[in-house]
Amino acid sequence: MIALGIDTSCYTTSVALADEAGPLRSERRLLPVKLGEAGLRQSDGVFLHNRQLPELLGQLFSNGAPKPDCVCASVSPRSDEGSYMPVFLVGAGMARGLSAAMGIPFYETNHQAGHLRAARVDSGIPEGPFLALHLSGGTTDVLLCDEGRIEPLGTCLDLHAGQLVDRIGVLLGLSFPAGPAMEKLAEGCEAEGLIPSSVTGVSCHLSGAETKLRQLADTLPPARLAAETYDVLCRTILKMLENAAKQTGVSQALLFGGVMSSLRLRRLCLERIAKRRLPLRLYFGKPELSGDNAVGVALIGIERMLSHGSHS
Repeated sequence: MIALGIDTSCYTTSVALADEAGPLRSERRLLPVKLGEAGLRQSDGVFLHNRQLPELLGQLFSNGAPKPDCVCASVSPRSDEGSYMPVFLVGAGMARGLSAAMGIPFYETNHQAGHLRAARVDSGIPEGPFLALHLSGGTTDVLLCDEGRIEPLGTCLDLHAGQLVDRIGVLLGLSFPAGPAMEKLAEGCEAEGLIPSSVTGVSCHLSGAETKLRQLADTLPPARLAAETYDVLCRTILKMLENAAKQTGVSQALLFGGVMSSLRLRRLCLERIAKRRLPLRLYFGKPELSGDNAVGVALIGIERMLSHGSHS
């Protein structure tokens, strides 16, 4: 049994195949952004997905790839009512068309659920309830996950983590998305905790951190500014998770999303937990499955088909 997964997010066009044993193969391509810009308009994203998606499907099914028995697509950013972005209509529309043309079931999911499912692959997180931290360009969410249920606990109330990294990166002359270049820039440089974190309960603010970083951009070397960016992110997200653990009694947490693919940020989090003896056990999605991808969407499709989910 084979599932085709499709995800057309604000940053990436991605497709994947999976079977009952796990992921089989995948293709993805970033949406191109002009140098100096920190993102895309939704209309531009829709145009680029319509151009890239057929090409990626062609690559996915080249060289004798198996034909799918179902197709699953992200149709919205999250599961909450009213969650909507036009870019997801591209993948959802293609999936519905393939379903009708091939006579196979179509299943809906959402971008965050796909991220979460992909992050669980080889993460080592034990069975039972766990906290999840989804850290990306449009998400800074702390979730409580238990037996397939996802309960939002907290978020960033102004600027998301990936936006902070990208805005500071673009300020430093880096291309969007700026994460990989920012991480490389910060190599060998340690922060001094110059940027205050702002956390209330399980939610946070990051716009103040951006303002402070911009103020320091004229006086700090670029490497130091990059290091301070990751440092304030580390302190912020660990405080959110610590408060979530106190609220729920759940101490194990799975961290994923494009920002959490940063090996520097992962290292900082583990070092700070050990140093401060925080009551948290962290697990990470594989770096290649932490950014936007359709692998989790395909795995959800398999699971829906195995459980005889309804035909949409």
